[in-house]
Formats: sequence, structure tokens, C-alpha cells
Amino acid sequence: MISKRYTIRIAKNKNVSAFLTKLKSLGTTITLLTIMDGVVDFRTDHKGVRNVRKYRRRYGLKVKITTTDRDPGLAALFSSYRFLVALFIPLVLSFFLWSVSVESDVPEVAERIEVKLNEASIIRFRPLYLIPNEDEIRRNLMQDDPSLSWVRFKRRGVSLTIIPMLSPASDIDSLEEGPPSDLVARTGGMITRFALTRGERIGHTYMTVKKGDILATGILEQGEKEVLVGAEGAVFADFWVEYKFSLPKRVQYTVQGEEEVEFIFHNPLKNKNPTEFWKLFTTNRTISEVSTEFELVEGMETTIILELIKSQLLAEYGHEATIKDNKVLHVSFDNDKVKGTILFLINDNIAMKRPIAKETEAND
Repeated sequence: MISKRYTIRIAKNKNVSAFLTKLKSLGTTITLLTIMDGVVDFRTDHKGVRNVRKYRRRYGLKVKITTTDRDPGLAALFSSYRFLVALFIPLVLSFFLWSVSVESDVPEVAERIEVKLNEASIIRFRPLYLIPNEDEIRRNLMQDDPSLSWVRFKRRGVSLTIIPMLSPASDIDSLEEGPPSDLVARTGGMITRFALTRGERIGHTYMTVKKGDILATGILEQGEKEVLVGAEGAVFADFWVEYKFSLPKRVQYTVQGEEEVEFIFHNPLKNKNPTEFWKLFTTNRTISEVSTEFELVEGMETTIILELIKSQLLAEYGHEATIKDNKVLHVSFDNDKVKGTILFLINDNIAMKRPIAKETEAND
């Protein structure tokens, strides 16, 4: 227990020196002793107060005794072991992850993410220092999952919420069932892979095709008979794209800032239910976003500018496309714009449906 502290003020009197000598001989604690214009101030403990009251009349002194504790109730609380327990428990609990949730309108996506979180041991009651950073979690969740375009995180206190953002559906997936079709090339290129679910391929890998060539037929031969089934699936090919761009010289962007941890103490005297230790001490963890900008200058053609254009190009083509090579053909800088042309070697699905002619169906 922490003893109370008292302030003693003794009015001007010729017996003050003898009185202080008497107190010291009795082992009285005297601190912060000051004498100004004959008035004496000092601090002492409960035992010292008893000695002051016992001997002040003998020396004919006028004494004023005040406590230095502003709030006796708080002092009693802070000096008790219950307060230390109440403070220690929330402090320990604040270093563990207490809630993990996934916000998604698609149950299948939420289930896949929950499985990956469990495999990575991102679960309740795990110490926060063992939880990977957001970039590492995002890479793990998006790996081998083309349905995700990005993953956002919301952290508040000891809770973590994952918000998956779905990729837009590809053109092939959005096509409604129609008449039986062949698959033809929407652009020229060199075939690298067939991914057919129905129909029969025409040609072979590493074969060069041009726009409009048949890649897969929807007419199958069974002996002397032809069966109309329609072709479905994808055919991937390498092809070059000349991409012209125009960017502002000053580029604004947002980056993730540092994590801020705020420790919040709740006055227990204002808590109607003193058994709720968790509300006595809580933490609030937030990650801020910082807006900044930089200026594009000469020398950034193959670093900053190229990476910006790559991201923009892949966003236009979709999650199945990959960039295999590039050549910067031209870049120019003027007062407020950066313009140029870059040649990209892209690998993407080039197949599109073309209905089989009715004459062919009639012949069948």
C-alpha cells in the first residue's frame, strides 16, 4: 500500500526550529522543506502528522494540515493489487488477435479466403507480432485466385477484417449460351496453349495465326457422320500491341502509412460495472493512407513510366493476360504532359465465338 502524503504549514513562530528538531528526533519523515518569511512548509506521512498534532500545542504553533492526494478514491484504487490485475489483463490481451472476419457477398470467395487464412495461421488468439504484414497476406490470398483483383484490410484495435475485391468477369464468362459456334482468332499471334472444354482444336501450339482464323471447330466427325456440338474454351497466344499513352507530368498517388497504436485508459470510477476489466484498458490500431505526388522526368522511361503503363494495360486486358516483353519506341516530355509509344508482347486468350453458318447446319 502507498502511504498518503500530507503538506504541513506552520505560521511564523520563534519555536519552529525547536519543533522541527523534535520531529527529526522522533524519526519523522520531512521532505520538500521550505521557509519563507518565517512560514514553514514541508511534506510528511501519516506518522509525521500524528507527531505534529501531538507536539504543536506544547510549542504553541498554529499548524495547517492538508493532504496532497487530489482524489483519495483514485489513490486507494491505484494502490490496490486489484488495479494492477485489472490493468495487466487488458494489456496482455491487447497483444493478441481477437477477431478475424471476411466481408464478401460471394460465399465461395469468403470460404476460400478463410481456408487460406487458417493455413497461414492468421487466426483468433494469435499474437499480433506473429501476424504477417498486409502486403504478405494480400500476396498469399491473391496467389492462384484469378477472381480477386485486390484485397483491402480494415484493422481496428485487435480486430482484422479482410475485404476481397473481385475481378470483373471476362468476356468469355459473360457470354450467354447461343447457337453452336467455332472459336476464331480476334487478333493475330502465335498460339502457346489450348484450353478447350468442348470442340476440336485446329492447328497446334507455336503455330502463327491471323485475325479471323479458326482456332477450334464445333463440328466433330464420328465416322462418316458430322456432329454439331459447338466449341468452348480458350486459346492463348503471344501477340504484339503498340500502346500509345499520355500522362500528366505530376502524378498523384496514395501509399500506406505507418501503423499507429493508441492506448486508451477508461476511468474505472465512471464504469458502472467494475468487473468489466476489458473496458478499463483498450488499444486502437489504425493504418493511415498518405497522399503524395511526384514529377515524371527524363530517365524514368524504363522504370516508373513503364511500370505505370504495364499496370494500366493489364487492367484493360483482364487477369488472364501477361506481359512477356516490351520495347520503348518513343517518349517525349513537354510542359505538363508525357507522351510516348511502347510495344508490348502480350500473352492472352485470343479466342472468340463465331456462330457456325446455317448452311453447314443444314448439310448436317
